[in-house]
Amino acid sequence: MINLIADASQLRVLAGILAYPETESYAFLAESAATDAPWLSAALPELQTIALDTWQGEHTRLFINGFPKTVCPPFESVWRHSRMDGLAREQLLQIYSQAGLELVDGSVPDYLGVLLECSAYCLTMADHSLHPLLEQLVNDHLRLWVPDFATTLEREAELSLYRLLAQQLQLLFERN
Repeated sequence: MINLIADASQLRVLAGILAYPETESYAFLAESAATDAPWLSAALPELQTIALDTWQGEHTRLFINGFPKTVCPPFESVWRHSRMDGLAREQLLQIYSQAGLELVDGSVPDYLGVLLECSAYCLTMADHSLHPLLEQLVNDHLRLWVPDFATTLEREAELSLYRLLAQQLQLLFERN
């Protein structure tokens, strides 16, 4: 069985932190800190002191389009296959299909936020019918690259929010 110490709400919080920061993002984090993710409280004071465009710039630099390169692309194919559209994408599409899930238009199958959301969905099944798929997601995908992603994120992040995200990801997906 998998060794995943998170519950579905915690996984959704982690996925939410990976989303592009918008006006309502701070409220989401504050609510999450009060309920599902108390570790987020340490990031809130810093976020209150910076402009939204500064937060968005850091997000973009880390995850989308940094110069001279994006330091932490949150895509399995980049980490495992050194390019977008690697083999992992097709494998993940099969897992999502077996779970009865369809990607929303524009979603990328090997994006970490999608993997975390799918893992959360699998955990919510009361009859545990999707736990084999969750094991496959964790052991055959997340644990193979997220520790390296998290190490790089913790080193490169300028905002404490993303360093804290890295630490939580390390705790969840460290290699056995």
